[in-house]
Amino acid sequence: MNVAAIFGGTGFIGTYFALELLQSKNYSKVYLFDIAPVCEKRFLPLLKPFLDNGKIIYQYCDVRKPITEQIDNKESNLNLIANFAAIHREPGHEPEEYYETNLLGAENVCEWANNVSCKDIIFTSSIAPYGPSETPKTENSIPVPISAYGGSKLAAEKIHITWQHEDKANKRLTIVRPGVVFGAGEGGNVSRLIKAVLGRYFFYMANKNTRKAGTYVKELCRAMLWVHDSTEDKNNVRLFNMSMNPGPSVEEYVNTICEVAGIKRFVPSVPYALLYPASFVVDALARLLKINQPISPVRIRKLVKSNHILPEYLEKQGYPYRYTLKSALEDWKEQMPSEW
Repeated sequence: MNVAAIFGGTGFIGTYFALELLQSKNYSKVYLFDIAPVCEKRFLPLLKPFLDNGKIIYQYCDVRKPITEQIDNKESNLNLIANFAAIHREPGHEPEEYYETNLLGAENVCEWANNVSCKDIIFTSSIAPYGPSETPKTENSIPVPISAYGGSKLAAEKIHITWQHEDKANKRLTIVRPGVVFGAGEGGNVSRLIKAVLGRYFFYMANKNTRKAGTYVKELCRAMLWVHDSTEDKNNVRLFNMSMNPGPSVEEYVNTICEVAGIKRFVPSVPYALLYPASFVVDALARLLKINQPISPVRIRKLVKSNHILPEYLEKQGYPYRYTLKSALEDWKEQMPSEW
């Protein structure tokens, strides 16, 4: 049976992708390589049965350093490497940190793939290389990153492509550019949105119709494996956008959250010209008092800018979506009601 290795394996996407691989019945063992062990609160309940029976194995690994010095691979049937290791949260890091982890990680993972003779890599990029735009973006759109994160992810894509071009006929590379990824244990943008809506502190800023490309984590994992294993596309480099089609508007997210939670909320509108300057004050006071809170100028700016990507590749290939926004949020709520 096949064996897979996931770098960034104990993170949000890595956890669910490990489960997807084992549930596919095509993989008998999955290695999770990461600098952090499995989170006891968020992900250990999901992975514990497989950790106990040896189907999932965790090992410390820092992708910023040569991997051959950290991992002694003895698996002769390592068939797939997934590179999810990244610095990605914005705000939260200095520009050089994104490049250090995302570029060195790409180089070191590709080098290790050569050392262990693995010819299949899946790499999670981001929609950040496109830059914010009200104009829909497809896989053929020219990337125009405006952030260190977006720039580092685009450069990491090129490193993986260079790896594949070393042996075009035999190496397979799948690159996915997902919108916001949400689900149980996420702790990111959609989690904050749910808390804000339920807690009555979310406000519209003339952004009801702002499109936010997004995907449920289980759908993302299913699509990555589906694209990588597809025999219809003969191209050994497959790059695809991952989002619901179309990506929901901010108002659609809010209304669906209320529907799934079984509540009614009046969401007031506050002028962006007032809320944005106020966010600097709130952020500065929170830093001074060392209070962790969700309001920041970066997040306020992101809320009013569309990330409108179209999953044109999936549409052309006939990918069968399993989840809608509503069914995804319902599944999340059923799996982890404490986050609701």
